[in-house]
Amino acid sequence: MANFSVISAPCPRLTAISTRTIKDFHLSKTPLNLISMSTTTTSLGFPPPPIQGNGNRNFVVKAAAQSPVNNKPLTDDRMLVFVPPHSLIKHWVSVLRNEQTPPPIFKNAMGELGRLLIYEASRDWLPTVTGEIQSPLGVASVEFIDPREPVTIIPILRAGLALVEHASSILPATKTYHLGISRDEETLLPTVYLNKLPEKLPEGSRVLVVDPMLATGGTIVAALEMLKDRGVDFKQIKVISALAAPPALQKLSEKCPGLHVYTGTIDPTVNEKGFIIPGFGDAGDRSFGT
Repeated sequence: MANFSVISAPCPRLTAISTRTIKDFHLSKTPLNLISMSTTTTSLGFPPPPIQGNGNRNFVVKAAAQSPVNNKPLTDDRMLVFVPPHSLIKHWVSVLRNEQTPPPIFKNAMGELGRLLIYEASRDWLPTVTGEIQSPLGVASVEFIDPREPVTIIPILRAGLALVEHASSILPATKTYHLGISRDEETLLPTVYLNKLPEKLPEGSRVLVVDPMLATGGTIVAALEMLKDRGVDFKQIKVISALAAPPALQKLSEKCPGLHVYTGTIDPTVNEKGFIIPGFGDAGDRSFGT
């Protein structure tokens, strides 16, 4: 049984959490309509999933009672999926969906979407230092991001490079390690072809893993397991994704407890070739024109 929560409002002003319990999830038989989440009301609206075959649902959707998130702990072992309802995020997702969007504009849209998602993911997460400084008119109490603890950024090549392009404009202190993982078109299994990760990451490292498309989940799980082998707890990791689908989210919830995923949107299905439907197409090809 895999448990994760989909959150469709920015912290800390969350008003409701919807928790999914998924058992024997067969996406091709019963697509999960996550796109129709309400983002304009105080509760998150999830329509009843379609019933197929013998009438049994292969997952259960539950909605929590309306109450401020500040009254509910979000630090347990559930995987949390954040879908910020910002209109700019919706705008850039729409640009990415358009098949007529040329590669330079597509790549720019990926970068702008990544900037917004990284902003949301870094809320109340970055280490800070406080003190006092002299302003032109008086002494002011101040708070800076601590440069002694840079955020570790790991883009998964090659489309991850487009999504992470503006990270340095959001985060004052970062260090970047590149990870190249390709997916076999027949088996859909991941293969690592470039690994610039260190042997060990410092204890307590805050890590952003940037993977634009969470479809079957094979690539992102492979990357996260490599980080776990290097001493990073899943609760120290946040995944930045332009687009996600239920199979990947289910796999992550089973294998990576405590993980936080920030995504621009969630589409309902993945086809037999492992592409998200309706999706964006191949994000790498569309970003770089090759």
